[in-house]
Amino acid sequence: MAGNCCSGGCATTAARGRYRRILWIALLINLAMFGVEIGAGVRSGSVSLLADSLDFFGDAANYGVSLFVLGLGVVMRARASLAKALTMGLFGIFILVVAIGNFVEGSVPHASTMGVVGVIALLANIAVAAMLYAYREGDSNMRSVWLCSRNDALGNVAVMLAALGVFGTGAGWPDLIVATIMALLSISAAVQITRHALQELRSERVAVSDVERRA
Repeated sequence: MAGNCCSGGCATTAARGRYRRILWIALLINLAMFGVEIGAGVRSGSVSLLADSLDFFGDAANYGVSLFVLGLGVVMRARASLAKALTMGLFGIFILVVAIGNFVEGSVPHASTMGVVGVIALLANIAVAAMLYAYREGDSNMRSVWLCSRNDALGNVAVMLAALGVFGTGAGWPDLIVATIMALLSISAAVQITRHALQELRSERVAVSDVERRA
């Protein structure tokens, strides 16, 4: 009996421990890339790199929140997901505003810096996304972490394409288009996470009501 009991509980504990270690690794990678990209974004004048740097910082914060709520109940995890969704949505709106400002100014970023840093960022995000892939269908909190990593990898590819566009045209519009796409991805992910988290909260309220009625 003891062995059978431990087979389920210990497996769950071990899985949670693995997920926690992955989150710590992802947190450190994202903090490091935030420093790299914010410096490169400012020096090169690239909105898409600047967006990516802020995205790395936001993801690092998200991983920190996820580590905090990992052992908590469904309600707390769902509320944390709502907070992260709000952050992602506001981030997307901020990037749209910056992109509009650069469009008005007509500035042109340095394509070579965009390309090199984009490749480094892509490799970092592929590593994180691969580690988190197995948890993509988990609760809203796990799903939000996976969506962040997926969007980052897609954003890095877009940054590299923007670098090619800037290099080929000598204009800044490819960078602005990519920044806009990244902003819309953040807003879309925020909507998905919000829906998932609200559904979890509704389900939890129904479950609590059923228990209270039976009592």
